[in-house]
Amino acid sequence: MELRIKPTSEYKKTSIDETLKLLETTESGLTGTDVKNRLGIFGHNAIEEKRGNPLLEFVRRYWGPMPWLLELAMALSFTLKHNIEGIIIFVLLTVNAIIGFMHSRGSQKAVELLKQRLAIKAKVLRDGDWSMVDAGGIVPGDIIVVKLGDIVPADAKIISGDISIDESALTGESLPVESRDLDTIYSGSVVRRGEARCVVVNTGANTYFGKTAELVKIAKPKSHQEEIMLAIVKYMMYLGIAASIIVAIYAFTIHESILLILTFAVIFLMGAVPVALPAVLTIVQAATGMKLAEEGILVTRLDSIEDAASISILCLDKTGTITQNKLSVADSIPFSGYTKEDVVTIANLASRAEGMDLIDTAIIDYAKSIGANHSSQKQISYTPFNPSIKRTEAVIENNGNQYKAIKGAAQIVIPMCVGIDKSVLDLANKTIENLSEKGYRTIAVAKSEDGDFDNMKLVGFLPLADPPRPDSKTMIEEARKLGVKSIMLTGDNISISKEIAQQVGIGDKIIRLKDIEGLSEDEQAKIASESDGFAEIYPEDKYKIVRLLQSRGLMVGMTGDGVNDAPALKQAEMGIAVSNATDVAKASASVVLTEPGVSVIVEAIKRSRETYQRMLTWVINKVTKVIQVVGLLTIGFFMMREMVLSLLGMSLLVFANDFVTMSLATDNVKHTDNPNKWDVKNITLASLIIGALLVVEGVIAIIGGVSYFHLSFPKLQTFIMLMLVFTSQFRVLIVRERNFFWSSFPGKALLASSSGSIIAFILLGVYGIFMPALTLQQVMAALGFSAVFTLAIDIPKYYSFKLFGL
Repeated sequence: MELRIKPTSEYKKTSIDETLKLLETTESGLTGTDVKNRLGIFGHNAIEEKRGNPLLEFVRRYWGPMPWLLELAMALSFTLKHNIEGIIIFVLLTVNAIIGFMHSRGSQKAVELLKQRLAIKAKVLRDGDWSMVDAGGIVPGDIIVVKLGDIVPADAKIISGDISIDESALTGESLPVESRDLDTIYSGSVVRRGEARCVVVNTGANTYFGKTAELVKIAKPKSHQEEIMLAIVKYMMYLGIAASIIVAIYAFTIHESILLILTFAVIFLMGAVPVALPAVLTIVQAATGMKLAEEGILVTRLDSIEDAASISILCLDKTGTITQNKLSVADSIPFSGYTKEDVVTIANLASRAEGMDLIDTAIIDYAKSIGANHSSQKQISYTPFNPSIKRTEAVIENNGNQYKAIKGAAQIVIPMCVGIDKSVLDLANKTIENLSEKGYRTIAVAKSEDGDFDNMKLVGFLPLADPPRPDSKTMIEEARKLGVKSIMLTGDNISISKEIAQQVGIGDKIIRLKDIEGLSEDEQAKIASESDGFAEIYPEDKYKIVRLLQSRGLMVGMTGDGVNDAPALKQAEMGIAVSNATDVAKASASVVLTEPGVSVIVEAIKRSRETYQRMLTWVINKVTKVIQVVGLLTIGFFMMREMVLSLLGMSLLVFANDFVTMSLATDNVKHTDNPNKWDVKNITLASLIIGALLVVEGVIAIIGGVSYFHLSFPKLQTFIMLMLVFTSQFRVLIVRERNFFWSSFPGKALLASSSGSIIAFILLGVYGIFMPALTLQQVMAALGFSAVFTLAIDIPKYYSFKLFGL
């Protein structure tokens, strides 16, 4: 019988035996040889992604509002027989396109390599052994186990088990689907409850929905930073258009030609258009992404790492984030006449190794270590842990009799027990309190008696140790120094929550959400923001807490590792999944840690703030440049009745300025000790002061060129162009530093590009390349004047930045 592909729908009505026969497999799974052969037949469990044509991707960089403007200027230059200017503009466009394209492709390759680390894992039975394999290597006929939090890796038919499946990502249906023996489940759906053993029926392109669910989206949403920068640029364009109208009206009154007016308009708009913005953004993003990758941080949603600069609250899930989530049983404490071994045995019977649950594994390992024997007892049924009930249950058969065994959170299990004396209850509560104060997590164990499953008796407690991560306390302290408040979120009781919170330095103001439920939303949000954490909360509460904090205008970061953290991770401005997080948590998060530990979270915040500072420098530099150029050309036209800067001069100025602004992407910057927020009004006002002073510099240069050097008008244009080029290099050096310019050393790339531009334009000016030549004295006068005047502006710059809080 030849193995062939059948649609998933055809397996719905087949029995398990028929399905196994059709797939030529057994409940014992496939062999390694079978898997190899089937990979050759069916291929890997993945959908080939459609790759963009690199050539078309490059050509698209010549298409869009900003390239159009330069292309208009280029066409006008050729029309006016200014061929050199046209060629320079084309080179400018092409250089920007090449740099942006190269960095973009390099960044994509880096992200693709890192994305492989996030591949969905699946538990598969092969050659008689269970093992974790990449979902891409699953083939039809494989026997798999799916449990709470897993993303179903392929279309499969349930052999045994009872699970609740969320298919919303595939069908849009928000209600979960209850699935059990013989039902079919689909690739990309999420297990919300339970556990099941399944046989894979289809993989990859052959799945029912024709595709696998992607965990990580490479698509780049428009970031808040980009929107703000484009808004500022838009206003600068308005300034350029307004100045063009004023100059055009004046030009018409003095009977200037329409071509002169059009040329003037293009020069104005060239001064306002952010030619380098796409390349700068690409380089900044690539540089930041690569730096974070070196720290073990994978950014899956770009705008989130930029938002991290503004985060003031960091919500930390306790288990698995603050603590190691590596549980071990410290002891067994019996109650109700049971022995220590009874507690361990019954807890062991209420566990299942197959589910790979951390608590189950810890108890099973402990039972083995003390030699607890339950060979005479057999587990008949098992209900795995569910966050909504916070316990596991099992029906056990012992010498023909059956009883129910449960284990779970003490606050859930104890109320289920009947007939507990007050003295025993007080002792139990005192024991839990003492264990909590020592940092233990207490699991209560109970069993039914007298054949009545509802007649539950408390068997005893198992204290579990889950110590804080070694780097948790340091990370929380460093975050506090950066103005970020840490808030702990946990389902554990309030005593152990306070103990852990104090151990890691969060504080002891731990509250319960139910304590503030009767208050207004504003009061709840205020108390939430002032607390150190929440204890005894349910999964949906984490999402509610994040929303409460955001309602006060706070930017929130959220860390987590489990399926119950997924809604909050998605809601937060920066959702961070730790390295051992479930598939669902990673899918919901915008940042995934690829290495153990949480100290790198602080690095992500610092890198984000450094990115903010680089882009703030770009914005300030852009605004001051536009004010300077537009202001000077407008005043210069009224003074000279001519354009004091030629189209060629503007092209060269943009060319020189672009190289410098691109190097800002890797400039040396200092992160701030407080969260950053974009304040367009204050940024514009501070830039206006600098720009206005630079206009004064330009007017003085015009007067000096005419009155002192007695330059002809073509040479005056050269002189003004050189002054603007030199000023642009020194201007970047002062606006890059929020303090006085000498407070930090510029990055090597910035220093090299500035020095190179200055030297190149000195030679162009002296030798008259592309422009009328000036004497060395005149060129050096332009350089010296630009340096002295621009660097002198550093003093009012410092005070204006301080005044407007930059």
